[in-house]
Amino acid sequence: MKFQQIWLPTIVCVGCLLGWELLVRWAQIPAYTLPAPTAVIESLVLNWSSLAASWWFTVKITFSALGLACAGGVLIAAVFALSPQIERAFFPLAVVLQVTPIVAVAPLILIYVESTMTALLLCAWIVAFFPILSNTIIGLRSIDANLVDLFRLYRATPWQRLTLLRAPCALPYFLAGVKISGGLSLIGAVTAEMVAGAAGRDTGLASRILEASFRTETPKMFAALVLLVATGILIFFIFNLLSTLLLTRYAQSD
Repeated sequence: MKFQQIWLPTIVCVGCLLGWELLVRWAQIPAYTLPAPTAVIESLVLNWSSLAASWWFTVKITFSALGLACAGGVLIAAVFALSPQIERAFFPLAVVLQVTPIVAVAPLILIYVESTMTALLLCAWIVAFFPILSNTIIGLRSIDANLVDLFRLYRATPWQRLTLLRAPCALPYFLAGVKISGGLSLIGAVTAEMVAGAAGRDTGLASRILEASFRTETPKMFAALVLLVATGILIFFIFNLLSTLLLTRYAQSD
């Protein structure tokens, strides 16, 4: 089992990288067209200072947007669960935010919001918000009817029903939404920055990719892309581990 879960994917990835390296060397493909993995690693080492600073900027935007999406999504989902009338009135607005492409919205946000960082944060929040809201609402309503009757029998207040009954039932759904929104917040941050065309030192990895493309520094583009992919994988594994730990305790408490 451990071989299939860990070593088998590792062997496949190493094999793909080795095949990539051999193909580039055998076909003598120039680095500006398709750099070899060794050239990407070399560029990552040579440009580490600038790439690391940009990576940290992107990480801050990603996790800040995700935190705001979690707070806003849970709060609004709780309000919707307690008041179906409010949900019918305002849920279509959340759907509009979800279905509108961030590439189309980002230029307008950049016009109306003076701070570039705030605009990037808002764009990433828009992308990450809806999965948390939608999943949490489903979780808050996926409760056993018998438990609802029991709480009603004991004359529990709406707040008690929300915190003691609905919230524990919604935890697995909320964590599933967070795992989805973690990657979406990263995508939103990168997309917004590319639309903004921001430049300078205090910018993210998307700016490094744009700068490298203008200068035909393809290995540097791949190096920045490797950092983005690694960040997305790290975010997924962090929340997957968090979900496993919390749900294990949740199941044991049952």
